[in-house]
Amino acid sequence: MILRDKPGLMQLMFAVRGSVLPRILPRIIGLSALSALILWIDSEVLRLPHTNAAPFAVFGIALSLFLGFRNNAAYDRWWEGRKLWGQLVADMRGLSRDCDLFVSNGEARHRILRLALGFLHLHRINLRRQDDRSAVLFWAGEDFATAPHPPCAALDRLTVEVGRAADDGFGRKAMGERIASMALAQAGCERIATTPLPYVYSLLVFRTTYLYCLLLPFALIDGAGWLTPVFVGIVAYVFFGLAEVTEELSTPFGETVNGLPLDAICRTVERTLAPRLGQEVPPPLQPVDYFLS
Repeated sequence: MILRDKPGLMQLMFAVRGSVLPRILPRIIGLSALSALILWIDSEVLRLPHTNAAPFAVFGIALSLFLGFRNNAAYDRWWEGRKLWGQLVADMRGLSRDCDLFVSNGEARHRILRLALGFLHLHRINLRRQDDRSAVLFWAGEDFATAPHPPCAALDRLTVEVGRAADDGFGRKAMGERIASMALAQAGCERIATTPLPYVYSLLVFRTTYLYCLLLPFALIDGAGWLTPVFVGIVAYVFFGLAEVTEELSTPFGETVNGLPLDAICRTVERTLAPRLGQEVPPPLQPVDYFLS
């Protein structure tokens, strides 16, 4: 995730970190060059068909509405993912307080909280399809790598530990409900991660955008002349930029610059639970070049 103060004019114009421009720049240059070629052919080789801008205005409005709808759908996925991880943070803090209330054995409390932190890191690793399990080993003592679904295996172990350690049935019920809430948030995140936006949306957006930008020079030749490649490049930047932003937001748990900062969220929970585990509170993760992972 990109974190920075409100940028000034020069930063707005030239900031690259967090922008989709590097990924869409080849397409913009290619379409602008093609429009320049069309203009040269029209003026020097063969007069090509010309049209007015009215059909493209209607076409552009329809394309903008469709891109806006798709962008809203992608942002809903991103925001839901953030809310689910916020719920996990709240549940982890609640579980630590439940341990204070219902688990009198100090060693058992530590074991439960360490397993909970191990589950949180396994959940992050599973969503991002990573291999580094050092944080899991540090907190839980094992990485559950041989289990069919490591985060669920850690949550199952946590449930067993709570059942053994809770002092009474009321405590087991309260902590069991807390673990159920964590499992619900986990399932919600996995639903987002494994159910992409329908492929037909991406196909339609990119096909229509290419078609629009390829035909646009024929409407601009008469009015814009040799500025046609510039206007085509601007239109391509707007439409392809929106489409690319949508692709990033629709996968909120990825390691892109606009993905959710799962490492920082896990560190927030570690900072909350460290005093209860008798450990030094680790420093919060800081953005590197405005990027917080």
